[in-house]
Amino acid sequence: MSLCLISAGLTKTLALAAFTLVWTHSIEKVDWQEDWRVTPLGLELVEARVKGSGAGMEPPEEARLIDGWFQWRPKRAPMPQVVLGNSGLAGEWRLCMGGNCRTLSAILGHPVGVHITTMRACEQRVPR
Repeated sequence: MSLCLISAGLTKTLALAAFTLVWTHSIEKVDWQEDWRVTPLGLELVEARVKGSGAGMEPPEEARLIDGWFQWRPKRAPMPQVVLGNSGLAGEWRLCMGGNCRTLSAILGHPVGVHITTMRACEQRVPR
């Protein structure tokens, strides 16, 4: 499977089956992390973690505090795409693979700024 990132008319394909999406909350200034899987049905949110609570980021009741992070497994169906906005107030979205994290600007090769980035599973082409 592959992940496609689309921003400002550019599409970047990443050959991966799983990744962690990381960002800093614009008001509370704490990190939020989500583990995702790329599946034939779309993007599947596997686990979420937040390093605190407050202003619109309260962890759900099932969250457990583990090593300073509230962690839980969201129950939702895979999504065909995920749209990431950026207010410019909290830094950039970061994509982590194998312990290596990079900003979307670094991955896409141009400043993302406040442009929307869409994530989706890339269409699989069947070899002939």
